[in-house]
Amino acid sequence: MPSVGRRYANSAARFERAGARTDDAGRAPVVLMVSGGADSTALLVLAATSQLDIDDGRGEARIARERLHVLHVNHQLRGIDAEEDEEFVRSLAASFGIPCTIRSVDVAALAAGQAGGNVENAGREARYSAAAELANQLSEEFGTPRSAARILTAHTANDRAETFFMNAIRGAGPSGLSSIPRRRNRIVRPLLNRTHRELCDLLRMRGIVWREDETNADTRYLRAFVRHEVMPVVERRNPRVVGSLSTTCDILSDEDSYLTSVSARTLRDLTVRRTDVLLALDARKLAAAEVAIARRVVRQAVLAVCPAARLEARHVEAALRVVAAGYGSCSVPMGVDVRVEHGMLFVRARGGEGEPFSGWLEVPGAVTLADGRTLSARLGHVPAGADPVALARAHGAEWAGASVVLDAVKAGVDPSLGGRLWVDGPEVGDVMCPLGMHGQSKKLSDLLCDAKVPAADKPLVPVVRADPTGPVLWVAGVRADERARCDAATRVLLELTLEDGLARRAETGRPGRDA
Repeated sequence: MPSVGRRYANSAARFERAGARTDDAGRAPVVLMVSGGADSTALLVLAATSQLDIDDGRGEARIARERLHVLHVNHQLRGIDAEEDEEFVRSLAASFGIPCTIRSVDVAALAAGQAGGNVENAGREARYSAAAELANQLSEEFGTPRSAARILTAHTANDRAETFFMNAIRGAGPSGLSSIPRRRNRIVRPLLNRTHRELCDLLRMRGIVWREDETNADTRYLRAFVRHEVMPVVERRNPRVVGSLSTTCDILSDEDSYLTSVSARTLRDLTVRRTDVLLALDARKLAAAEVAIARRVVRQAVLAVCPAARLEARHVEAALRVVAAGYGSCSVPMGVDVRVEHGMLFVRARGGEGEPFSGWLEVPGAVTLADGRTLSARLGHVPAGADPVALARAHGAEWAGASVVLDAVKAGVDPSLGGRLWVDGPEVGDVMCPLGMHGQSKKLSDLLCDAKVPAADKPLVPVVRADPTGPVLWVAGVRADERARCDAATRVLLELTLEDGLARRAETGRPGRDA
């Protein structure tokens, strides 16, 4: 039990850290994304002269002027109009004594290089990328953590309602229908409770003009179509629809957050194996899960191996049909392969198969395999009075097959000098004597089938051999060879371990380790 003095010191340190975090939040930069339109002009004016809630519900407060910094991104799409927007924002920021940064991005060229060529998406990505870069730069200059910075956008209740209808037209679940969140990490939208009309009235009362973007009236763009064709019809039925939808979006957002946390826990519970490019889930348990959770688990699994995949409901449903059938496969965007084999759902990114490793494994030493896993070897002496057979059996049970202890001498490794082993993939005609089969031989291909290794993964299964043409010692993660097993005469242990993000175990308790 810690002493009173130590407890006091620990508490004081915690309070000191909390105080430092609070101080950082009060000094960190606040980037205002200003296009020059009415909403963003109002954002600048309110940030400079009034109070805003930039901490997501903690209450409105004045923002110290020295924290503010304006960002304007010129998309280079509207010729002289874009240049005039830029000059307007620069002058407006200067009138309030706020520093202004201008970024010029060729959005048309950016869109042309992306799948689909969507100018709106390219412009949005360019703006947020520039804002993140500026926030990071200012955080370094201010000497505050990047996480304490805030990026403010001028989205209003109207934008939220429009986004709701846009996503409904495209087809979306609760996440899309929750529309624009009030806060996402450093990005805060303090004007979501205000309407566009309210902000325009505020600017008129103060005698402040703003810029109009003619493309906002072009109904070929979905947002403009919703704004000018859909919203007027809906507002005739319910003049307060913007406020009503804002409340609906808040409810959907809260429920979406809850379901996301539940599905994230479910994904962790169902995950059997995970690498950067592969997720293997228990398909039977996923099939038994509530469909609302199963949909989200599939979506999260795909995005885990391919964050850029743009999933639609039909892709998720196709994956769930494969899971329900218990076999088969389907493809989703970005070439992600989804298939069920041996009761497992495998989600694999394009190019995730890689090339099988082929090379020497020093003893002691380690190698990194094509899929990011690590194969290591080490030597250890049997403790005095210990039973080598029981030791090896307990080790195998603890590591659930991800590590094995063999007799170093039988494996061809010098107990005092160490040595090296050869590692490659399964070869046609490979045969071994699996541990526990009392000397009976078996083809590696049959062994891998019995172990329910998916066909796409078989070439990547590491096979440890005494030398390039020597006998198999261990099919990593599957089975060791009977001929290298420990017996009562074993004195030096060879420990082979295959590790990845999910298979790691604590270093404590490993038998016979040498320093």
